[in-house]
Amino acid sequence: MQIPFQPELFGITLNIHLILEYLAFFIAFRYYVILRRKSEDHITSGNRLSIILGAALGALIGSRLIGILENPLVDFSQANIIQLLNTKTIMGGLFGGLLGVELAKKIIGEQSSSGDLFVFPIILGIFIGRVGCFLSGINEFTYGNPTNSIFGMDLGDGLLRHPTSLYELIFLVILCIGLQLLRKRDILKNGELFKIFMLTYFGFRFFIEFIKPNVFHILGLSTIQLLCVICWLYYSPFIYQKLKHAS
Repeated sequence: MQIPFQPELFGITLNIHLILEYLAFFIAFRYYVILRRKSEDHITSGNRLSIILGAALGALIGSRLIGILENPLVDFSQANIIQLLNTKTIMGGLFGGLLGVELAKKIIGEQSSSGDLFVFPIILGIFIGRVGCFLSGINEFTYGNPTNSIFGMDLGDGLLRHPTSLYELIFLVILCIGLQLLRKRDILKNGELFKIFMLTYFGFRFFIEFIKPNVFHILGLSTIQLLCVICWLYYSPFIYQKLKHAS
């Protein structure tokens, strides 16, 4: 199979990344519905719906905003503006969704933590989406820098590059297994599984950004890396609490 993978159907070239992206949303949501039916959700259906709507709106805004900020120095031609408006990133979606949930909970007066049910559906959705990123090769800005290491792959431009999407797929499998084992030990309070997921995933993305061809930096860090730092600061009380308890 050649990368980028561009299958054709009735003479029409299919956008495999877009197809898998929509499939990721659908399957992840269905998985969430199944998990909620099997669990004892302490949040009412009405409040849960409000939380989901808050998450969706926050993710929509966050994914676009961070996508634009990844390359804010682009020439503002009509074509580039359209491309910028279509640019999105899962990192902005996750953090924007988090803020959207917190705002929705404040409006409806919900005090209970709501994130744990979303953890594994999110991981599944990201996994499916990253398969699409890998198959798209250099057609999607998720590839890595050129490398002479044994991991280098030709992603469509004739250069051996870090297949960062593949690295992330492997990481997501390990993360999913680790979080499942942690959940089964029943040592976490409600809401802590989601916090650990966010800290771990954002930590992974912080370091993998160093081998990606980012074009815009502040203090030597890319926009995604700065968002990772903001996420860590957001959860710093939780980190401090856990470190204090461990000592």
